[in-house]
Amino acid sequence: MAISSAGLGSGLEVESIITQLMALEKKPLTSLQTKAAAIDSKISAFGTLKSQLSTLSDSLAALARPATWNAKSVTSSNTAAVSVSVLSGANAAASSFGISVSQLARAQSVSSSAVPAGSTVGSGTLTFELGSWGSGTEPAFTAGSAGAVSVTIGAADTMADIASKINAAGAGVSATVLRDISGDRLLLRSGSTGEAAGFKVSAGEGSTGLDGLSFTDPASGAGMAANPVQYGLNAKAQINGVDIESATNTLAETIPGLSLTLSQVTTAPVDITASSDTSAMKSAINSFVSAYNAINTTLNNATKYDANSNTAALLQGDSTTVGLHNALRSLVGSPSGGGAMQYLSDLGVSIARDGAGNLSVDAARLDKALKDPAAVQQFFTAAAGSDANATGFATRFGAFTKAAIGADGTLAGKTESLQAQKSANTKSQERVSDRLTLTEARLRKQYTALDTQMASLTALNTYVTQQIAQWNKSTG
Repeated sequence: MAISSAGLGSGLEVESIITQLMALEKKPLTSLQTKAAAIDSKISAFGTLKSQLSTLSDSLAALARPATWNAKSVTSSNTAAVSVSVLSGANAAASSFGISVSQLARAQSVSSSAVPAGSTVGSGTLTFELGSWGSGTEPAFTAGSAGAVSVTIGAADTMADIASKINAAGAGVSATVLRDISGDRLLLRSGSTGEAAGFKVSAGEGSTGLDGLSFTDPASGAGMAANPVQYGLNAKAQINGVDIESATNTLAETIPGLSLTLSQVTTAPVDITASSDTSAMKSAINSFVSAYNAINTTLNNATKYDANSNTAALLQGDSTTVGLHNALRSLVGSPSGGGAMQYLSDLGVSIARDGAGNLSVDAARLDKALKDPAAVQQFFTAAAGSDANATGFATRFGAFTKAAIGADGTLAGKTESLQAQKSANTKSQERVSDRLTLTEARLRKQYTALDTQMASLTALNTYVTQQIAQWNKSTG
């Protein structure tokens, strides 16, 4: 009778024996796998540290930017009449002034008389010239530097066709068709506001039916002059009693660093106030504190030792991590800037009394410090010099973080070392796995042979026993 499974014939628990022997053989592999898991955890931990250090570096870069400390906020006492925005915080000075608006800038606008809707007008050319109109009952036209632009009108062109051709010509004039019960009117408007952005329209020689679309002599009452005319105007205002004039309703850099937009004629001066934007400064400082506390908490957790459970954290005792932690704490406490404010505590930023080394912000003391934004800026942004203590806090701290997270930095070197360890561990696991495969095959072969041999002996023993019993019966 054939043995179909190891151990069935001999009584040996072959699978159990092989399993227990292989469990002993696999201990080196288990140890390698445990080490690999620890290496992966460390790589992940250093990745987290690099990410948090990058965020900290970004917050320091914001503190080092002049724009953070030059930020200005502006207000208007009547935004419906005069609105204001900051063009350049560096150029805008903290100041206040009043502005009165007596006239808004507008564009020249004329219109033709009505013709039946959808009808044609004539043919020929319309020539557009940009320039300015004089004052008085018979204003004269002074052409500007831009050349004249001619538009060809076909006999089959309607008012809508003419408007489309004018708009496509780029003559500095926009055209629109106004349709009502009277018919179609051509509305022309200069592309820009201001007295110098006027225009003149002439019907070319040989043109027929286009005189009604011309505007050459406002006093004649012919062509478009037969209808109400709106001439271009400059905006006129007073700033602290000083007369100013502008071709547009936007006064950019009239007051350095500010842009004023005029929307209404005023009956009383509008008060404009520009001041330092301390909210942007406080936001930058608080962002740094949050970023520092985040990485400090991570480092605390990664390097702590729990005496109650006798358990060390993942990076406890790691020289790179400990060195980074010590460097960050040293930088936070170092004097900087070389000015009236030399420590973070002078700004109301100090080590919290929580034993964790985190930073806390005293809002009242920070507000007081920011009453002198130039001194706070010096503390953070002073250029590096021979005296390390005179280097700005953000300048020096930022240089450290950039170096730490750079391609040749401490964290990159540590991660590269861990990756090399992981690679070596992987190769060791592969070698041990190959050896275990051969060992299991050898053991299975040996015990299968032993099982077969013992099964044969067992069968022989059974046969002999049976024969002896039979002999005993015969002789008896």
